[in-house]
Amino acid sequence: MKIGILYIAIGDYVMFWDKFYSSAEKYFLPNEEKHYYVFTDAKNINYEKSSNVHRLYQKDLGWPGNTLFRYHIFAKHIYAYRDMDYLFFFNANLEFKEFVSRDILSEDKLIVVQHFGYRLLSPQEFPYDRNPESHAYIPFDRGKDYVCGGFNGGKTDVYISMILELQKAIEDDYVQGIVAKWHDESHINKYILSHPYIMLHPGYVHPQGWYRLPYPCIVLLRDKVIYGGRIFLSKKGYSWKEICKYYLRYLYNMLRKH
Repeated sequence: MKIGILYIAIGDYVMFWDKFYSSAEKYFLPNEEKHYYVFTDAKNINYEKSSNVHRLYQKDLGWPGNTLFRYHIFAKHIYAYRDMDYLFFFNANLEFKEFVSRDILSEDKLIVVQHFGYRLLSPQEFPYDRNPESHAYIPFDRGKDYVCGGFNGGKTDVYISMILELQKAIEDDYVQGIVAKWHDESHINKYILSHPYIMLHPGYVHPQGWYRLPYPCIVLLRDKVIYGGRIFLSKKGYSWKEICKYYLRYLYNMLRKH
């Protein structure tokens, strides 16, 4: 069985690649043939001489382009991984900590992960996009789960169908001047309302430092703040006032959750 892994490492996000690759090789479906499709603007990356690492050039689309248009990026290269049996996307700053077996796989359903931050909230409290003009719109009387955008996958034909549908939805929004509240994550939450899925527990995207989650840490979500934060990693020009507000908000959220 061949597993295709889609991984975006644009700009300074390439710093996460080494640990991701080594941990995925060890823990993620270790008995299967895995191929890594790394979308990056880097001239070279570690392990690229390995037969299972495929570096694909992708220019920096900035913030929020690199996340908002990730399904556009994937759609451009469908030819490269069409012969995979399964496709998975993982955020750059994920690191596998425990073995992930074939038990998570499905023949006909998407594989998604419950968002750790909203597991105790009701659907009316989820941060769905409530703009009726957006293709990501979810009214208050709909919705059941809220999933994170950083880990998803499925049988290749199932996943490619999602890639193409979300690419179109995001593009249609964008030409109308609409950007969904949480970008691609808002769109995937809308998508699962009408498509079958298997939902993994939040331990599969376990935020670093959240010791009180009642789930084992299967996949660690490494804290961007330790590596300079989203502000540094996205290379967007922020004022010192905005930078201070960002870190104060981060500290507040951490204290509130603990």
